[in-house]
Amino acid sequence: MAPVAAATITVQGAMRGAIQPATVVQQLEPAMAAFRAALPAGYQILTGGAVEESAKAQGPIAAVAPLMLFIMATILMLQLQSFQRLFLVFAVAPLALIGVVAALLPSHAPLGFVAILGVLALIGILIRNSVILIIQIEQHRSDGMPPWEAVVDATEHRMRPILLTAAAATLALIPIAREIFWGPMAYAMMGGIVVGTVLTLLFLPALYVAWFRIEAPAPQPKADRATATAPEGPLAAKPHSAE
Repeated sequence: MAPVAAATITVQGAMRGAIQPATVVQQLEPAMAAFRAALPAGYQILTGGAVEESAKAQGPIAAVAPLMLFIMATILMLQLQSFQRLFLVFAVAPLALIGVVAALLPSHAPLGFVAILGVLALIGILIRNSVILIIQIEQHRSDGMPPWEAVVDATEHRMRPILLTAAAATLALIPIAREIFWGPMAYAMMGGIVVGTVLTLLFLPALYVAWFRIEAPAPQPKADRATATAPEGPLAAKPHSAE
């Protein structure tokens, strides 16, 4: 018996303004769920168009993400030579989602396929900055600098390059922020870069100090400071002899 071709009804629509297809599908989902429940047996409703293509594109990314993270962790382990430092580097990246959400909510941009691409690129940028700061701290400690001074000096030394790099990346994303397709990626990266940079310069050094239990140096007494600042050599004051 020859198979019977299934009848299909296709309903198409175009988006107006800056609203995304995924947002429309999400808003219509309660009504569509009620409509599906009332359909006879053998009938179904499928979502197509840009939402379907986005779901197809996210599938390969989700499949390769574990392998990508494994390779990234292996390379960082070869560079850092420590599981503890590897944990510190990876600890900052998830916190950048605070900036991603803070940027996407006011802009009403969806966390879709292009925004996820921006988050993946953002993770690489933040891990790079964290590795640079950790390596600088370890370099100072290997040179004989006290741990507390090594953390402070490395953070101050790397602050300007990290801030300039973050500012350049954020400003470069502004032209595409108004685009309908690339806008979510731009907003996600800009918010994540700003918040992630602040966390790299503030949270990461504090986490390093707490993780390795580095104690702050004791305050120097006033008498010792006066002695340390007293002039020496020919300009030093000489005591008067009693005559």
